[in-house]
Amino acid sequence: MDIATALGLVSGFGVVFSLIMLDGGHFGEYFSDHAIVVVFGGATAATMIRFPFSVMMHGLPMGLRYCFTMRSIKPRELIEEITKIADVVRKSGPMALESMEISDPFLAQGARYIADGYDRDFIRDTMERDRDNFLMHLDEGSKIYRAFGDCAPAWGMIGTILGMVSMFANMSDPSKLGPAMATALLATLYGAVIANLVTLPLADKLHVKVEEEDVSRSLIIDGILLIRDAKSSSLVREMLIAYLPHNHREDLAAEAA
Repeated sequence: MDIATALGLVSGFGVVFSLIMLDGGHFGEYFSDHAIVVVFGGATAATMIRFPFSVMMHGLPMGLRYCFTMRSIKPRELIEEITKIADVVRKSGPMALESMEISDPFLAQGARYIADGYDRDFIRDTMERDRDNFLMHLDEGSKIYRAFGDCAPAWGMIGTILGMVSMFANMSDPSKLGPAMATALLATLYGAVIANLVTLPLADKLHVKVEEEDVSRSLIIDGILLIRDAKSSSLVREMLIAYLPHNHREDLAAEAA
């Protein structure tokens, strides 16, 4: 689980709740069904206009899932596992991969292609297509959350304007001024909180996940192709180290020495 995402959301809402408690703890004063309808309904409608419904139904849950999950295996660990696979293939042949346990599903798919004897072009084209499709769907989730975050403050302002119109239309009745003003201010509050605490941070987190997956899956593809070309495990390792940041490269070099 990605602790940073969960901790950030809990901390952010904790700050809001703490401020309400410091103001007396009157949570009911911060609830407005009119503001909820304006902000959530309006932002959802605007986002649906931007994206096809099928993209939203696929991108929203996929994006939410990857915001709260960490990659099971990091690039450095991938290099170690790919090196072991290369060593097994050099010593025992491709068929030995059928009984080898591989933790990463994408890497396991590539190893299966090698064991089944597929040619290099097929492996490269198929795995690159799988990688690109996965990254495209993950990026769609990022764009949807960013679109919702862009719309929420604007619809909060629309709710504020509607509340002020209602307030000015009932200046002769002081009893209606308070609820109208509350709706106006709460709509702005909801829009700002949803955008700046939830949807825009989630969109940025997904963008980071897209970059991480791009590096990891590209590393796997290159490693599988090198193994398919019967390169030695040491050569495979050295060529894949280029995917790592410099501090990790130094650690691996020290371990090898």
